[in-house]
Amino acid sequence: MTPSKGYNSRTAEAEMPAAVSVCLQVLQRRRDFLLAAKAKRQGTKGFMLQARKRRDNETASGIRVGFTCSKKVGNAVARNRAKRRLREIARLVLPSNGHDGWDYVLIGRAVETDSREFEKLTADLQRALEKVHQ
Repeated sequence: MTPSKGYNSRTAEAEMPAAVSVCLQVLQRRRDFLLAAKAKRQGTKGFMLQARKRRDNETASGIRVGFTCSKKVGNAVARNRAKRRLREIARLVLPSNGHDGWDYVLIGRAVETDSREFEKLTADLQRALEKVHQ
């Protein structure tokens, strides 16, 4: 919108995409998480990555991603913080390094997901994706 058409910052903020990018869909069904658990895995210092290529008969194109943290990560506050960090690195890395038609699940680790430097977490995801797609 141009300033002459009534542009203001509030309408611009309302049109911004959510925390997970538009091209990423969030896994919500338990079945999808269980299928990813049977597929490829790549551990990093900050988290565990599970990845699987969807079959041709499965609907939904694009990249789908899920996040989980067990109670080993800590109380609800610590788990939610870890998942927020995982969502952000997925938003930054998966659109450029993820493959269309794949499901990814990021699993938080106790202490490390919360305390590891953000740049190192991002680099961990990039390396994990490279290894999974080899």
